Amino acid sequence: MLVTSRTIRTSEGEVKSMELSRRDLFKIGGKVLVLASGGATLEQIMGAAPAPEAYRMADHWWGMIIDIDKCIGCGSCVRACSAENHVPAGYFRTWVERYQVEEGKQPQVDSPNGAMDGFPTPTRTGIKSFFVPKLCNHCADSPCVQVCPVGATFVSPDGVVLVDTTYCLGCRYCIQACPYGCRYLHPEKHTVDKCSLCYHRITKGLTTACCENCPTGARQLVDFKDPKDPVHEFLRNNKVEVLKPYMATQAKVYYKNLDGAVR
Repeated sequence: MLVTSRTIRTSEGEVKSMELSRRDLFKIGGKVLVLASGGATLEQIMGAAPAPEAYRMADHWWGMIIDIDKCIGCGSCVRACSAENHVPAGYFRTWVERYQVEEGKQPQVDSPNGAMDGFPTPTRTGIKSFFVPKLCNHCADSPCVQVCPVGATFVSPDGVVLVDTTYCLGCRYCIQACPYGCRYLHPEKHTVDKCSLCYHRITKGLTTACCENCPTGARQLVDFKDPKDPVHEFLRNNKVEVLKPYMATQAKVYYKNLDGAVR
């Protein structure tokens, strides 16, 4: 039987000999191959930590549905997003707009402080009024991804548009390219920031902060690859649209009963 020998020195300076048989080597080698092929870390391969419950990106394709009729403009989603993602004051990853539409006239649109504190009571009566939450549309064919010169903006395999701040140059090309106005340059980090669909939460089985804190359920995180997700029935039974469909970005935020005045 083949036996390999290696000499090691302990912290006390004592010299010891450690022997490994051919059988031991095969056991260790087999373990390394099996665990490494599954993407395990070195600590897990060596038995220092148990393998975590794996999140498989290929099993998901994330998006959001928004029911305009349910939104009350309370701003809970904006506050929750700001707190969860440490959004700097005066900037927004999500915001809410109020549309006041009078027949024959251009709609009046306001969003005081992104609706962080809700909306003041309207002074005009007898006109159509509704609220529209907005955020990154996590487009499958994103203009922002196409113009980034270093690949800092990318679409993840599970359909979320993300920004790698370690590569971002702060050139603002993506900010100009986004047709939805959902990106900004972080005033302290000097890199681009935007809605990440709370990626740190959804990969752990949680919903987004904005959806979790919406008191009326106007916004819902959805997984288009999950056949049991209610989104499929929602899309079949309701009139849904995306913002600026003529841009052909394959946006994945769907609005129910979106008024034609929304831009």
